[in-house]
Formats: sequence, C-alpha cells, structure tokens
Amino acid sequence: MLETRNVTKTYGAQKALNSVRFNLLPGRIYALLGPNGSGKTTWMKIVTGLTKADEGEVVLDDQLICVQTRNDIAYMATEPFFYPWMTARTLGIYYADIFKDFEMAVYVQLLKDLELDDKRKVSAYSTGMLAKLKVAVTIARKAKVYLLDEPLNGIDLIARDKIMETIIRRAREDAIMVVSSHLVEELERFVDGALFIKNGNLIADVDLEYLREEEGKSLSDKYREMMQ
Repeated sequence: MLETRNVTKTYGAQKALNSVRFNLLPGRIYALLGPNGSGKTTWMKIVTGLTKADEGEVVLDDQLICVQTRNDIAYMATEPFFYPWMTARTLGIYYADIFKDFEMAVYVQLLKDLELDDKRKVSAYSTGMLAKLKVAVTIARKAKVYLLDEPLNGIDLIARDKIMETIIRRAREDAIMVVSSHLVEELERFVDGALFIKNGNLIADVDLEYLREEEGKSLSDKYREMMQ
C-alpha cells in the first residue's frame, strides 16, 4: 500500500499541496485528475523522492520514502529525459544498468507492440513516438508503483489507445499504477479509481464502480462537478 499522510508542500506563498491524505492499493489503476497547477506533479515528485514535503510523509509498504523505496517506484515525468544521441535500444541498455528491475525482454517486446524502431535515434522521434517510448521504458521495470505524468499529452487518438492498452497489459495484482491526465474521457475505460485534486487539496477519492452503480455518473460527469 502507498500511503500519503497529511502531505503539505509550499512554494513561496503558494501551497502546492495542502495536508493531502489518501491510500492507494495494489492491483488497481488510479486516475490523478485536476487542472494545471493543482498539485498532481508535485505529489508524484514527493513520492519518488525528487521533492521533499514540508509536512507529512509518504509511506510505501510501511517504509518511509527513502533511497531504498525509490528502487520500487517507476516514474515517467512530463519532461523529455533522453539523450538525443541515444537510440531506443541504447536507452534500454542505459536503463538496465541503472535499474535492477528493468526487464529488457519486456522492453524489446513493448517497442514492437508500439511500433518503435529500436535503431532510430530518439532525436528523430516525433512527439507521439517519444510519448510511447517514455511509457515503454518506464513500465518495462518490475516496480511496485508506477507514476505516469501526462502520458497521453500531444498525441493522436490511435497512439493514445495503444499507450493505454500497453499500460493495462502491464498492470499487476502486486503493483499500483497512477496516471495523470487532462483527457478524462480517455481514462474512463481503464481506471479503477480516481483522485481529484484542486488548488493543492484532495477534494474527492472515488471508486469507479461505486460512481457508476450508486451515483449513476461517469468520470467526466464527476470531474465537471468537482472542478466547477
């Protein structure tokens, strides 16, 4: 279980997160939803240990986030993080050197599934190809937690479908997946739960089955309600 315990993060006079508290369970895929500047990326960076919370703590399987837990968390940032001289294949070798849980055979298959040329330099990749490559290299790890920050940004419908189908295939009963996106309708078919963050506050933690059966609402309906 991944526990976020009253986490607060402030940048100057702006509270990026305000005493945020929730728990995430293995075997589930979560949507992390909210407008730009709501605190989604800040939360992900705190979970990975890239940013330190001012107050509160994040705990993975009863262990505080630290150097050791970073090895159990696979994070895909929104920013490009590849050296331009790399090919998709050398990128895989680079990741395998860094992360013990990186599965090269899985990565090679993901490149095929996503129709990516492993001999082509990443500097020659289109925006959509780079988006698929970022997902492939992240979920080729056998991590406990996967954090994918805006994996569907700036790409066409067919590529979005391929990315989400790939994410679903790599979901495991012993792993947690969190996907942030503004494309709420795209996540509707795939996620089990949704976290709504606005102005640094967690305003709803929703189970999708309950939302549909008990409230009779779609994820998009709930988003519009929460973000008005």
